[in-house]
Amino acid sequence: MGVSRGNSNRSTGSEASSATDGRLERSDQDSAGNYPSDVTNKDAMLDMRAVIAGALRQALANLGVPTDLLPGGLVQVQRPALRSHGEWSSNVALVVSKAAGRSSRDLAQELADVLSARLPRHVRSVEVAGPGFLNFDLHESWLHESLRDILDLGEDRFAAFDIANGERVQLEFISANPTGPIHVGNGWWGSYADALARLLERCGWSVTREYYVNDTGGQIRLLGQSILAFRGGHRAPDEGYKGDYVADLASSYDGPDDVTAAGTWAAAKILDNIRSTLEAIDIHFDEWYSQASIEESGAIRDTIDHLGERGLVYESEGATWLRSTELGDSRDRVLVKSDGDPTYLAGDLAYHRDKFIVRGFDRVIDVFGADHHGHVASLLAGVQAMGIDKGRLEVKIGQMVSLAEGKMSKRAGNFVSLDSLISDIGPDATRLLSLMGSMDQAATLDLELVRQQSMENPVYYVQYAYARISSIDRVRAERGIERAVLSDVDLALLMHERELEIVRRLTELPDVVLDACRERAPYRVTTWVRKLAGCFHGFYHDCYVIGDDVPEELTQARLWLVEGVRIGLSISLGLLGVRAPDSM
Repeated sequence: MGVSRGNSNRSTGSEASSATDGRLERSDQDSAGNYPSDVTNKDAMLDMRAVIAGALRQALANLGVPTDLLPGGLVQVQRPALRSHGEWSSNVALVVSKAAGRSSRDLAQELADVLSARLPRHVRSVEVAGPGFLNFDLHESWLHESLRDILDLGEDRFAAFDIANGERVQLEFISANPTGPIHVGNGWWGSYADALARLLERCGWSVTREYYVNDTGGQIRLLGQSILAFRGGHRAPDEGYKGDYVADLASSYDGPDDVTAAGTWAAAKILDNIRSTLEAIDIHFDEWYSQASIEESGAIRDTIDHLGERGLVYESEGATWLRSTELGDSRDRVLVKSDGDPTYLAGDLAYHRDKFIVRGFDRVIDVFGADHHGHVASLLAGVQAMGIDKGRLEVKIGQMVSLAEGKMSKRAGNFVSLDSLISDIGPDATRLLSLMGSMDQAATLDLELVRQQSMENPVYYVQYAYARISSIDRVRAERGIERAVLSDVDLALLMHERELEIVRRLTELPDVVLDACRERAPYRVTTWVRKLAGCFHGFYHDCYVIGDDVPEELTQARLWLVEGVRIGLSISLGLLGVRAPDSM
């Protein structure tokens, strides 16, 4: 017997060199916004966090506080939750005060005095708050300069990084058995994995998207039995496949009365349907990797022999076992059953040995459905047993997704097909809905809300912002207004709070991209783009771009601000795999 995946489908740099510059390649921060690090943006732009971090480091040195007292050598600079606390804030005084032998409040005040004597670039004032926080209020000039940099960088270079160190990463996802149309349960997290691939690529990784095709074993033979039964006018086996799609396939099958031949033929047809369904939501795989090729090549036996050479295989009760408890698993696992058949785990380990050792991927990310949760520990242990460094294999588990009862009709058996969902709400909504929250949280979809073409619909809300940008450009063209060269435009005219809030939001995108990539959390991009859309809708309502009462100079500045929003929307929607429409 072959190894079968069964019914459990794989689905469901440095600181600024001076305190007044900050126009360096973008520095990296941890989740607390720490400096320095090794991340480089593809091109430089103003980074106020780097400006403030460099100024704080210099101020500490001026006060005789050794910078080696900083944990990890890092200066923490963050965006406060409340604007009343300034544009940026640092807790550096609290972090080093004990080691420096001073009270945090006193040290913070000394730092504020040093900084105030020679304020860093764009900083209006520095104030001490609470037990020793330093809050930085900035002139609007930092936003104007940041916008100019964003516009100079454009779609290709803004919020684009090279932090991969040349790594090649493989994402395997969906991998649903080709025994029926792909359904919402095993297709939902395809958008997640594809968006993650796009984030990795924007941050410098070379990514291969792969679908592992279960084209062998008992499931394929059972599919063949069902096809032959329908063709002969009989009922399918009780454990067989019974959807309308089986009857349709059976009416087209003209091959021999052989279950393997019939099943293999049907699986190929179903796989074509799966491919078309996924392409409808802009998911394209680089590799469709055959499970049969693993079994036929002898890779499973080679993998077990490899594990045996490492002293991690033993025989007991007529079966072959992996000593997975030595690598963190809760119990040892069977690789070959007493009847001589390899287990699911043995096939999976052979497949992962092919990924890491044969094809040489530096990192592998598997995206599984919730039904694979119990398989993760043994897979991680088995991969480590093959000598693959811990951490090179990542497994992401997506939780269950459900549709509100009565929202959709069912077809093809007792499941809701992904095709049905796409036909009902469209490909963009299908993708964006699956990227609204963290994949480790169960979700229930309100399809009625998505069907509405209103601002309450989160998909419509975001896409309508882009459509409004296109409408502004059409009015500009109709009135014969040419957008001036950026270097000739006075962006300092952008002083309305709606305008400044847009630029603040745009400056967040590089951090959002980095965090979403590192945390494997594309939903962070969704959250950000919804906020940017909200900022733009407010601006559209309150600030006319073109009009008799709008001075020409202000029109030009606002046209470039709108272009900045277009860049931000285009980048973020592209990362999510959602269209940016010119009209709605």
